[in-house]
Amino acid sequence: MNGKVGLIGIGRMGEALLKGFLQVVGREGLLATDIRAERRRVAEELGVEVAVGNEALAREVQWVVLAVKPKEAEEVVREIADGFSEEKVLLSIVAGLKTATIHSWLEGKGKVIRAMPNLPLQVFAGAVALCGGPGVGDGDLQRARELFSSLGETVVVSEELMDTVTGLSGSGPAYVALFIEAMAEGGVRMGLGWEEALRLSAQTVLGTAKMVLGGEHPALLKGKVASPGGTTVEGLAVLEAWGLRAALIEAVEAATVRSKELGSHG
Repeated sequence: MNGKVGLIGIGRMGEALLKGFLQVVGREGLLATDIRAERRRVAEELGVEVAVGNEALAREVQWVVLAVKPKEAEEVVREIADGFSEEKVLLSIVAGLKTATIHSWLEGKGKVIRAMPNLPLQVFAGAVALCGGPGVGDGDLQRARELFSSLGETVVVSEELMDTVTGLSGSGPAYVALFIEAMAEGGVRMGLGWEEALRLSAQTVLGTAKMVLGGEHPALLKGKVASPGGTTVEGLAVLEAWGLRAALIEAVEAATVRSKELGSHG
């Protein structure tokens, strides 16, 4: 990984980023800061150097990772603009904040990459979508992917698809949690204890996801489990009758539309 990386914002997601970045660039390649003393201590406990402030951090690093709340973003970016230069990259994980907006706050300096990670990033199993603003090249996006490499799966999309990413993988952990909970409740209804049912349900989702990521097509995987006239076929028939597939598709659509609405008001 080329260039020192500085993280502004050490909240829960910022802490997860620090732990992941440590595996890629090491302590000597990292710098961090936060306005809260207790969060700065998190970085110190991880052995990461803490900068005296946002502007000082921006002057010292090649990559600035912005992990603050949306309402704080403009003030922080304008603060670091003086310490920014054409060769620097700002990587933002701030939800809904477009690259053009960030670039304008930086007074047109440097390059801006936008990332949309989801909650499982905190357990190194996240899904991260990246898009680049003006002037961002393939090499810049590849280095961004390297930064996230220990934190989960990454894809590169065009910026107009980031709302779709929000509706799918951003909101998706809630859909999956509901699915896990419902499957476990079915097990309890049929006699299992809650703890056993929940563990079986969650592990089933985890294992199936690993098979899909390993190259198994979902339709073919489904066919391997569903033998003719068997138990799985009966269960699938109920799910189709109740419209599970259509409901999930519409959930992603609804969340995407809402993300666009919130972005237009931001």
